[in-house]
Amino acid sequence: MSGTLLVIAKAPVPGRVKTRLTPVHTPKEAAALAEAALSDTLDAVLATPARRRVLVLDGAPGAWLPSGIDVVPQCGGGLDERLAAAFALCEGPALLIGMDTPQVSSGLLACGLELSPGEAAFGPADDGGFWALGLAEPDGRLVRGVPMSSPGTGAAQRQRLVRAGLAVRELPRLRDVDTPDDARWVAAGAPGTRFAAALAAMAGARAR
Repeated sequence: MSGTLLVIAKAPVPGRVKTRLTPVHTPKEAAALAEAALSDTLDAVLATPARRRVLVLDGAPGAWLPSGIDVVPQCGGGLDERLAAAFALCEGPALLIGMDTPQVSSGLLACGLELSPGEAAFGPADDGGFWALGLAEPDGRLVRGVPMSSPGTGAAQRQRLVRAGLAVRELPRLRDVDTPDDARWVAAGAPGTRFAAALAAMAGARAR
């Protein structure tokens, strides 16, 4: 069986998640969309063969958490430190993703997790970041110090992997859900998701 799947996420609490979806959406709606995206992500994680599935959570778990997922709290510090700490939880291959790509599939996750020694997996995001990072041999030094949340984050992270001498397996480019335009684009491309259903329900409520 493959290694560890890591999901780093915030609990979907109004006012704390997806704040860039406002004011088009209310804080409550933004949190509902975040919960739907997280649920879609965890569904894909549960459908992927793995030895362990871990949610690295900022906040408290709620009724949205399915069985079969271990929960550990995020550490403090910047995002690079939190990602490094997440990888420190793992032995053997590990793939880390966020909660912003509800369109992700178990097939994509399996591809990013099935790594041989000396390999890494990298999933670029449309905004210049990355949606997935897989390491055959988890090492926080491969993440720590990479400048996060900027248009150059993905390039800097990939360069770090290459400079470490790793063979990088490229995963498909995906679009993160950060803005209302992102939400509409992702929902249109993944109509069978909880995320798309939640967005459609909100649009329908406004039209009445």
